[in-house]
Amino acid sequence: MKSFDDLLAEASAADVTGWGFDWLAGRASEQRPPWGYAQLLAQRLDGVHAALDLDTGGGEVLGEAPRFPRLMCATEAWPPNTRKAQERLGPRGVEVIEATPGTALPFTDASFELVTSRHPVNPDWHEIHRVLQPGGHYFAQHVGPASAFELIEHFLGPLPRERQMREPRDEVAAAQAAGLTVTDLRTARCRMLFHDVGAVVWILRKCVWGCRTSLYKSTALSCWPWIVRCGRGSRSSRIPPVISSKRGAGKQYRWVTEER
Repeated sequence: MKSFDDLLAEASAADVTGWGFDWLAGRASEQRPPWGYAQLLAQRLDGVHAALDLDTGGGEVLGEAPRFPRLMCATEAWPPNTRKAQERLGPRGVEVIEATPGTALPFTDASFELVTSRHPVNPDWHEIHRVLQPGGHYFAQHVGPASAFELIEHFLGPLPRERQMREPRDEVAAAQAAGLTVTDLRTARCRMLFHDVGAVVWILRKCVWGCRTSLYKSTALSCWPWIVRCGRGSRSSRIPPVISSKRGAGKQYRWVTEER
């Protein structure tokens, strides 16, 4: 068994750019929602001529689709991820644009039949409605409320206000207020398992929850006895539904929305 210091050093040096999680193979695992987002995404992309993927990360999930529509665009706000997405998707004809959070999407009104996203940071429903064509759909998988909060609050303490964020009912209301009609909304609660402290450190670096680099060692030390004692760390992550929506519609916990 590797020592605490070895695991910490290994995780601290590992690459955390992009949005792939291959480094966690054998170290951690997470249940997936039952609906199979990537497969459903591929099916929807195959049936349209113009689509936009928001917050695409390094293009990992979008890149699983075997075929893209004639016009396929993607946005990403974090420069290291943008570069990875451009390298992965550019050769397949996808236009990957570095987005600026809080600003309008760089597309004209009614540009896309389909807008998608897996784990969007902060969906702007009015912008989604604006770029969708009449009758178009928003299809996405959102992160649910209090996702992985057992782990987060172990380090940061109680976060009652944050626990209420990403509530499906609130997002449905926001989508409807923007003119979208929610046609499908599903939820799932999925378990996350951490088998060594290196996996925890890597996740803290990858998914920034407020733990500074200087605190990695002390935070990792705080959960080391628990992982050693249990042989693994078990935490649950609530993933909202998938939402499917038409322009004029809502989202995915799995979301599907549609425009009127």
